[in-house]
Amino acid sequence: MTLDNSWFSEPYDVTGSAFSLKIKAKLHDEQTPFQHIEIYETESYGRLMVFDGCVMLTTLDNFIYHEMMSHPALLSHPEPCDVLIIGGGDCGTLREVLKHDSVQRCVQVDIDERVTRVSEDYFPELCDSNNDARAELLFDDGIQYVADCADAQFDVIIIDSTDPVGQAARLFGTEFYTDCQRITRDGGILVAQSESPLKQLDLIKSMSNNMRSAGYSSTHTFEFPQSCYPTGWWSCTLAGKENNFENIRPLDNGVTTKYYTTESHLGGLVLRPFIQDALK
Repeated sequence: MTLDNSWFSEPYDVTGSAFSLKIKAKLHDEQTPFQHIEIYETESYGRLMVFDGCVMLTTLDNFIYHEMMSHPALLSHPEPCDVLIIGGGDCGTLREVLKHDSVQRCVQVDIDERVTRVSEDYFPELCDSNNDARAELLFDDGIQYVADCADAQFDVIIIDSTDPVGQAARLFGTEFYTDCQRITRDGGILVAQSESPLKQLDLIKSMSNNMRSAGYSSTHTFEFPQSCYPTGWWSCTLAGKENNFENIRPLDNGVTTKYYTTESHLGGLVLRPFIQDALK
């Protein structure tokens, strides 16, 4: 991360590129036991959250990521009642999950409580559902939580993680996916953020293979724009137990979205040729 003449810049070696935003002010700076959290006010993207020099979200475009991490998986399941989120401390994905009336319980496990508390202060719109009676916020090691969890507890598991660096790399491996498969009920779905399809297809292919090795019968990658992330093009990969993702339910009456639609979901089932070729 560099900060020069009121610009925040995040170089990303994997893609050989950088993302920059002109800032008005730094609002928050805190070193937690797990990471360095910074919050900025920018000129054009609203507020910016940064972990260890890496962009996590902005006010302008976070809705795209949070909607795509939740609605495709939830609407590919006939009746998701119990949902688990690993990571997701900013609570935007939790907010989207709890828009669904079928959800009776959503457990969110993030190792760093300060992410949630800082989000409540600076991104309160993401935390609207934190006090929902169906929400259970746990601040613990998500990998250990899944390893210790009893079998067949959840219908949908959402891995809302950071990049596969350090300890987070374990969230992309077969051993972790095997534990997720074990605690997923029949017909259950796993979804994980899977980086940029433009520059990280090898990672997406590896994730898909690992999910199948863990016992999931089908996988599919949805891609979507995300302007603040490297290349501006992002993805999430779904894995299903006895699910091909083609039989989807419409959004419940009263559920509002800004990016996700049933039509875009159906369109997303058709992979771009270069992604399809890479994942054969």
